[in-house]
Amino acid sequence: EAVLNRLPDSVNRRTADGHWERVSIRRLAVGDVLEVLPGEAFAGDGTLLAGQTQVDEALLTGESRPLTRQAGDAVIAGSHNLSGRVELRVEQVGAATRYAQIVALMESASVHKPAMAELADRLAKPFLMGVLLASAGAAIAWWPQGPGHAVMVAVAVLVVTCPCALSLATPAAMLAAAGALARSGVLVRHLQALQSLSEVDTVVFDKTGTLTLDSFGVARLHLREGVSPDLAWQLAERMAAHSLHPVSRAMAAQARQRRMDQGQAAETEGLPPGWVLTEHPGQGLHAQWPLSDGNVGFLRWGSARFCEAPELASDRLQVSLADHKGWLATFELHETLRPEAAQVVAALHRRGLSVQVLSGDAEPAVAEVAGSLGITQFRGACSPQDKLQAIQVLQEQGHKVAMVGDGLNDGPVLAGADVSFALGQALALTQSKADMVLMSGRLDLLEQTWVRSRQTLRVVRQNLTWSVAYNMACVPLALLGWLPAWAAGLGMALSSLLVVLNALRLSAALAPAQSVN
Repeated sequence: EAVLNRLPDSVNRRTADGHWERVSIRRLAVGDVLEVLPGEAFAGDGTLLAGQTQVDEALLTGESRPLTRQAGDAVIAGSHNLSGRVELRVEQVGAATRYAQIVALMESASVHKPAMAELADRLAKPFLMGVLLASAGAAIAWWPQGPGHAVMVAVAVLVVTCPCALSLATPAAMLAAAGALARSGVLVRHLQALQSLSEVDTVVFDKTGTLTLDSFGVARLHLREGVSPDLAWQLAERMAAHSLHPVSRAMAAQARQRRMDQGQAAETEGLPPGWVLTEHPGQGLHAQWPLSDGNVGFLRWGSARFCEAPELASDRLQVSLADHKGWLATFELHETLRPEAAQVVAALHRRGLSVQVLSGDAEPAVAEVAGSLGITQFRGACSPQDKLQAIQVLQEQGHKVAMVGDGLNDGPVLAGADVSFALGQALALTQSKADMVLMSGRLDLLEQTWVRSRQTLRVVRQNLTWSVAYNMACVPLALLGWLPAWAAGLGMALSSLLVVLNALRLSAALAPAQSVN
């Protein structure tokens, strides 16, 4: 409810003559300019055009501190304007907003039953049939001593064994934990994932965009003879702009900035006429177009193997370009580790979890990142199928595997792992594959989420044990006529209340610290 009620009912929209009018949020369209006052929520995803303020994104990303936003910065629907008047240009509305995707994930979690809840439901049906037979048998047995007493014994048996506590035991705990995780910035898409995560003994990370940031810098540019740096950058921007891989996004942004710094004309949006673009997951992009002489021109952008680029003696991440003449250029990139990555890996190791890296990047680049984080098991040059096969081998060996990735080109392995995490920036692409989404895009909460999952399963077992023990103790008393109907009703209510109160212990949000000891 806290998330669902974040959007305002109406907003101030700028009219064509520059005035402001109050309109329903349902009338908003992409391109509208809104006035957002302190205390109001942003009604759509967009960019600030004027003003400076602080925003509260706590319920959407788990970031508990107010964030400074000014003209040119992006804001998301559902976040709150805390301090200053600002003007917002709307870029996404309705179901296209990140807010709507979060709501969809939460609703999806609420309708999926974990295996333990389904087991309790299956047990409840025969249990109820047994209770009905026991109640009828008790009435028959006590009938000779008086119909009134026989009826009260039957009623006591029915009431005291009401399976409320048994059916509430699992979902109460699971939903309390999922709610707490959501408030901390971890969206649980499948409640079953909490049970699966508690059994995990191996955590596998993707590298690019997961252990490293999405920002890259070009350390060195290698060119084919006769190719100018400007041409290489121009072609790199044209290709990278059509890929969602972190490396491509970073390269496209850097190429645009380089072009602007040199005062060059902007690239035309979209593909040139006649171009056909194909993405090969885990390898790169291939573009082709018809030439005037009847032949076909093409460009490739991606890994050295995909572009048939020469092997360079470097540990850095490399991305290459090739055309119909062969290799054209290779960009050597320096990566930046996420500031929390080393601490997260160390915390997982302290918990006794095995940590591995599977990446599509070259082996030397993967080895450098893994070594700096203290990870001894790693593998590079992996296609999406290679990653999936590696996960399956671990599972065949009896391991329970959690996969953590940015979700780009990792759909198969995210779906194949026992439980999968996607980072928040990949939300739109991974909502159909990942079990959990780290909305803040940070890895800090991984260990705490694992700990909370184990706490959840412990509470579920406590609830189930209490429910079974309560029924085993009270049914004989009711059958013997020692438990009056009013006491049976009180016991039934108290047993359900105890189960719910025990589950509520899980509802506290995760601590803001990076590690739980």
